Amino acid sequence: MAIQVRIPTILRTYTDGERVVEGAGSTVTELIDKLEADHPGIKERLVENGEARRFVNIYVNDEDVRFTGNLETPVADGDTVVILPAVAGGSLS
Repeated sequence: MAIQVRIPTILRTYTDGERVVEGAGSTVTELIDKLEADHPGIKERLVENGEARRFVNIYVNDEDVRFTGNLETPVADGDTVVILPAVAGGSLS
């Protein structure tokens, strides 16, 4: 069993349109490195200066990694990782 990674629409150009890809690793950092190996270019969109980009939220089993160890948060087979870009904007009516 692998780690299931849910990919947001904006990043699916890196995964050939796939909504969910399999990953591996013992931490989120290792998982992102594996994603980069399988889907070149995706890491740059997720990580900056060794940290999750400011407007990218990463959840492991519904827990925000910013509160569980950042990119050193442990992951294991069977976990679900969700990458969720922050959304802002709209109009005032």
